[in-house]
Amino acid sequence: MGLFDFVRDIGRKIFNSDSEANDKIKAEIESSLKGIEGLTVDYDPKSGNVKLGGATSSAEALQKAILIAGNTKGVANVTIDSMKAPSAEDQTEYYIIKSGDTLSAIAQHYYKDANKYPKIFEANREVIKDANLIFPGQKIRIPPL
Repeated sequence: MGLFDFVRDIGRKIFNSDSEANDKIKAEIESSLKGIEGLTVDYDPKSGNVKLGGATSSAEALQKAILIAGNTKGVANVTIDSMKAPSAEDQTEYYIIKSGDTLSAIAQHYYKDANKYPKIFEANREVIKDANLIFPGQKIRIPPL
């Protein structure tokens, strides 16, 4: 997998100093997500790059780990360093929240049905804690119907 870009100055602030970033990002992924073994996190404060390593048998777990790390304030991009994972070449799309967006409006755009917003919410539970609290610049998964 390649490089995933994020907005560096947007996201949840989970670390206060660069020296604690690796441990805090790793703890956030592990507390929110099951299915990744031997997870490693390497944060470069100069570039804002996070390299993830480990192993998973789930493309969905890999996608969610990338989003959890990337939607962290201070992270500009995420790369998969040595992670062993199945191909994530499925029909999942990604969307960057814009000002004024709602999950209903996003569901209407992608699914032609605003009432399908719970599908988007459930696919992003690890990065969206409340369906009414999304923020511009946040990157989310849009799973296929």
